[in-house]
Amino acid sequence: MYEERFPGLHRRGFLAAGTGAAVLALAGCAGGGTDDEAASGDGPPKRGGRLRAAFAGGGASETLDPHLANLFADVARAKALYDKLADYGPDLAARPRLAEKWEPNKTLDRWQVTLRKATFHDGRPVTAKDVLHSYRRIADPGKAFRAKASLEPIDLDASRATGERTIEFVLKRPTAEFPNVLAAFGAYIVPENASDFDKRPIGSGPFRFVSFAPGRSAVFRRNDDYWDGAPHLDEIEFVVANEESARVNALLGGQVEYAHELNPATARAHEGRGRIEIVRLRNSAMQAFCMKTDRPPFDDRRVREAFFLIADRQELVDGALSGAGEVANDLFGKGYEYYASSLPQRGQDLDRARALLKRAGAEKLKVTLDTSAVAAGFTEAAGIFRDQAAKAGVTVDVRTGSKDSYWSDILDGGTLCCYRSGAMPIEAHISQRLLTDSTTNATKWHHKDFDAQYRQAQSTRDKSRRAAVYERMQRRLYTEGGFLIWGFADWILGTARHVRGVETKAPANTLDWARFDNVWLA
Repeated sequence: MYEERFPGLHRRGFLAAGTGAAVLALAGCAGGGTDDEAASGDGPPKRGGRLRAAFAGGGASETLDPHLANLFADVARAKALYDKLADYGPDLAARPRLAEKWEPNKTLDRWQVTLRKATFHDGRPVTAKDVLHSYRRIADPGKAFRAKASLEPIDLDASRATGERTIEFVLKRPTAEFPNVLAAFGAYIVPENASDFDKRPIGSGPFRFVSFAPGRSAVFRRNDDYWDGAPHLDEIEFVVANEESARVNALLGGQVEYAHELNPATARAHEGRGRIEIVRLRNSAMQAFCMKTDRPPFDDRRVREAFFLIADRQELVDGALSGAGEVANDLFGKGYEYYASSLPQRGQDLDRARALLKRAGAEKLKVTLDTSAVAAGFTEAAGIFRDQAAKAGVTVDVRTGSKDSYWSDILDGGTLCCYRSGAMPIEAHISQRLLTDSTTNATKWHHKDFDAQYRQAQSTRDKSRRAAVYERMQRRLYTEGGFLIWGFADWILGTARHVRGVETKAPANTLDWARFDNVWLA
């Protein structure tokens, strides 16, 4: 049935923290309703109806095991069935979820977490033992679960339940940002005896399992006993439509009420036309060029500064993102907690760029820019920047790589490449990408004093003092770092006109992204 309605291809939407791959999505809703009802449906939430949401899928290998969630569809389904101890707010600060509160000791290496009163779908309470079981399962050295690296700071052998709803987490080192660990992607809580996830998954989330056909559909029903309040919808159905055109056509034809991941051209064609609603999740994906700071020509900070000044960021946003984004300032996490917003917006200055290149002995510089069709806008951005660089006397040769191996190829090879990232806390961006031993350090930013500043921030209990350390680190990256961050792309989705409750201030991977329990049908 669904294979006929949504003829799928094989393009997948991967959720990636730390690989540079995209990481984004959101929520919508559906049921019946006439156009007149839709036009006047801004009153209080209505209960009832089934929402059909179309996502790109992963074929027969799909699973409801929340610890294996990688695709956008996986994560949306996991959020419907399960909870984490914490999740990220719109500013990427951790917000309590199953954890009612958390409190560190004075040295920040032991944290006491208190669970709220919540139950699993089979009526059993969520306990400290369930939390420790879930984290130990994720950390299994023989498995490749999503949140394993994020849980690494916890000494799970030493951590223990101190009561039915209290846990003492013992850490391997002082960690001020420990709540980010609790909010980590994929760190869902499952019952202590959980098994058979694809046939009888039991979580504590807003929806209960009904059915699942990998690569085709999943149906979940409202959990009336949900700790955060029962969803408005009776049911949610996730259907697989791998091609963007299939998702759009299904939305226009009334076969689904929510279509995930639309491109800017689609948004322009339908925005304000009255047939469907276009929702833009602002500031969802960092767009950048990545300069390798450990090799010529970018081992000279004057060359890096020149490249910062070559970029016309507005032209890149307009051309590569079709205007569906905003200008960036060579720093990750605009609008997020700890972002150094006081730094002046950098603009194009070709005269100064040429002067810097001359002082560096690189007046007739030639450099190869690696790109790929692996992400929307990459090849367009490469072409635009090539033309901008030519105005400063720099020859940029664009080299287009394989979609399949691009992310692994650029981690160590080349000198300049296109790069992007989804939302994560600024602390996580630093720890994953900018420390000497970071596994995805694509700019090869290796500075022991910078590493020491990160450790200082992590061990600083006072938040304002910690923020001051993060600001000093960002000022250095702004001045001499290897990320030329030129924009932040919108993440675009479409809904039927009678869908309500979709949160628009929710960067991808945050609490209110892909959250269907707050959605209703007008």
